[in-house]
Amino acid sequence: MSKRLALAAALATSTALLSACGSTGGSDSAGGDCTPAHEFNTMTEGELTVSAYDLPPFTQVEGEQLKGVDGAILDEIAAMECLEVVVQPAAASAVIPAVQTGRADVAAANWYRTADRAKVVNLTGPIYTDQMAIIGKDAPTEIPELKGEKVGTVDGYLWVADMEAYTGDSMKIYSSPQNMYQDLESGRIDYAVDSFGSGVYNVDDESIDVVVADKFKEVAASMEGAQSTFPLPKDNEAMLEAFNEDIVELRESGRLAEILVEHDLDESAAEPGEARLIGD
Repeated sequence: MSKRLALAAALATSTALLSACGSTGGSDSAGGDCTPAHEFNTMTEGELTVSAYDLPPFTQVEGEQLKGVDGAILDEIAAMECLEVVVQPAAASAVIPAVQTGRADVAAANWYRTADRAKVVNLTGPIYTDQMAIIGKDAPTEIPELKGEKVGTVDGYLWVADMEAYTGDSMKIYSSPQNMYQDLESGRIDYAVDSFGSGVYNVDDESIDVVVADKFKEVAASMEGAQSTFPLPKDNEAMLEAFNEDIVELRESGRLAEILVEHDLDESAAEPGEARLIGD
């Protein structure tokens, strides 16, 4: 079974588990019997409006549904809070501004906890870690071994500037993972640098390795895995408190680790450690 088919099967299982308040947590679907775990306001009563773009395996917008790791986690939170998830697709650059300007309740797509981001939106406590990975045939774990090789990465990741400075002209920056992996498969680049989750999702060829990069002081993002967060409106402290407590509940119950495993990620990523901000 390919990873994409396995993902679809896992998502179907995850959706089936959301029975306490209906599949999306709406109170109407539960016959009015759903009691939310917390009280907080959303843009539209009874709904949780999510701004997101496609970043498998973390987010995939499919019609009116949000799939992937973040989609499954938000489905669980919505069920706990008796809310219906409403997906608002957007370009990557427009997702967080939608929350910042009050056009969405939450942003999804494996957003990192950064000091700059915390200035404009509230950030939940860390949800899971996202590790820097090297992808290719006989992929090395040591970043210095990439020097002189044809290497690609995707624009926007924290390691891009450091990797460009270290590897020089041999680094090619792509606008999307799809284009990068096409070049990797065709041999136009030797290795790709991506998040571990994205690498696992995009690679079906068993001859291609996806390995976590060893720590290397000249590439800051390799030193400590980035922590994922849900960006929330700056003026809604009640929502922030509710999300943080719901995330802790999902972690302590083991459900968070289950979601990661269902999407081919390592369950250890569900223990991201103490909260930290990149660039603080």
